[in-house]
Amino acid sequence: MFTRSRRLLLVVLILLGLVGASCSSSSKSSAPTTAAASAATGNITVFAAASLTASFDAIGAAFMQADPGVKVTFSYDASSALVQEIVQGAPADVFASADTTNMDKLTTPGLNGSTPVIFATNLLTIIVPKGNPKGITGVSSLSNPNLKVVLCAPAVPCGKYANEVLTKANVKVTPVSEEANVKGVVTKVTTGEADAGIVYVTDVEAAGSSAQGVAIPTDINVVAQYPVASVKTSKNAAADAAFIAFVTGPDGQAILAKYGFGKP
Repeated sequence: MFTRSRRLLLVVLILLGLVGASCSSSSKSSAPTTAAASAATGNITVFAAASLTASFDAIGAAFMQADPGVKVTFSYDASSALVQEIVQGAPADVFASADTTNMDKLTTPGLNGSTPVIFATNLLTIIVPKGNPKGITGVSSLSNPNLKVVLCAPAVPCGKYANEVLTKANVKVTPVSEEANVKGVVTKVTTGEADAGIVYVTDVEAAGSSAQGVAIPTDINVVAQYPVASVKTSKNAAADAAFIAFVTGPDGQAILAKYGFGKP
């Protein structure tokens, strides 16, 4: 038979064991996790806004490493051009837009396979060549008729946003050209064909040492919202869902933040 002291010792040992197990379980649940591979397989094509090029290239590589059963191919252009292609029957599986307006062109006729999710935000800035040779100080500088300013076309999200900025600032600009997508604006400025343009903050970061940005104040700036959704005609809904989950999950969000995008 147990003596009273032995019974007390046994109770203490049991309690200590329960506490230890609880602590072990708690530490395991709080440990960081990485994206687990899904059961999806096959190929998908992602139509994405041109401003997402660098970040989505990195996301694609990380996603395929985490989910080796899926191969992702990207097609980049202005959101307005991409959604028009999708409406006309282009074989896209996922659409990532730089604005909600062009995503509406997919959802209004019911061509989306999933509900759009906002996965990132962006801001506008003035892009100038490295060293800012023309001494541009802000949006008001762009009204100088001696400056060669280039913008995106009005139908393109970056063009629409740029016009909103100029309207808020009450500044009139006559661009020397209107580009089909934001990369066209960056190219014109970095190659010396233009003195300045309005692009996304992330585009200046992607341009590296060949360009720099002149900040646009918050009160006249525009917050660009980026939604993503699968396309109804896609033949690989499982892979679409896995890719979108990766973009909106912690790994994809960390990559987007690295490239200068804001949180949804």
